[in-house]
Amino acid sequence: MSNESRRVLVTGGAGFIASHVAEAYLERGDRVWIVDDLSSGKRANLPAGAEFVEMDVRDPELRNLFREVRFDLVNLHAAQIDVRVSVMDPLKDAGINLMGLLNVTEAALEVGTRRVVFVSSGGVVYGEPEQIPTPESAPKLPLSPYGVTKLTGEYYLHYYHRVRGLEYAALRYSNVYGPRQDPHGEAGVVAIFSNRLLAGEALTVFGDGEQTRDYVFVKDVVAANMLVSEMPMPSGVGLDAFGFNVGTGVGTSVNALADAMEKVAGVSPVRDHKPARPGELQHSTLDASRIRSLGWAPAHTLEEGLRETYQFIAARRQEAAS
Repeated sequence: MSNESRRVLVTGGAGFIASHVAEAYLERGDRVWIVDDLSSGKRANLPAGAEFVEMDVRDPELRNLFREVRFDLVNLHAAQIDVRVSVMDPLKDAGINLMGLLNVTEAALEVGTRRVVFVSSGGVVYGEPEQIPTPESAPKLPLSPYGVTKLTGEYYLHYYHRVRGLEYAALRYSNVYGPRQDPHGEAGVVAIFSNRLLAGEALTVFGDGEQTRDYVFVKDVVAANMLVSEMPMPSGVGLDAFGFNVGTGVGTSVNALADAMEKVAGVSPVRDHKPARPGELQHSTLDASRIRSLGWAPAHTLEEGLRETYQFIAARRQEAAS
């Protein structure tokens, strides 16, 4: 896409990751609109300079916003993201993640939007992978309704690309952490640990603590979004031609994460060990070689990212207490 200012829609832009992405588009010089129903996002996260529309992505009125603005680029972060909610209520999960996607995509096609950036999930679409780090070409065997909807979203976009000419890229995030993160969902462990350390409480570790995740800092995720928003689109057929893992390629155990967090906080409380959670994914680390070959690479070490996140949460807690 050209270097000229674009009209960009970020759905879910009041949320943790997407608010950072919206800021980056604004810093680039784009005009940015944010659609968010504030069911989990926060007004405090909305970046100055963005136009905010409080709306569910499934709302038929969204079509009128597209007709009015005629967006050049759409970044799709709005979603039901809690794996546990998807297991308890698959209808809710599919209603938001699929009907929302279809409503936005049909609106984009109607007004000639050139490109869609879709947030998928490298942590769930592969299920319990045999190959670690896991490449994009690995079998897609999601073990939760949430993973199924994310994978289905990629299939829908591939259809829209092949049959109706829509440009798209799907970013398969690993476990994203950073400032503004809620202690919510599996990837929220960094925020959970930060809050517990700040409160002088023990860190809870389930099972033996040797389950591993690929923790990637939110600013590095933003850089991946900026790259796929502007690069020439790849050629090829199939989901993996347009899907890009976004992770560090390094698996960090819960025990190692707790050690690192305690080092950042300068404390070593007693840990609270609890039984393993049934059905928990044991290992998830992504091979991000494809997007690295396009010029992206994580710019933050785990310790740097944890320190910035911890300091942000500490400052927020202090503000709330004053």
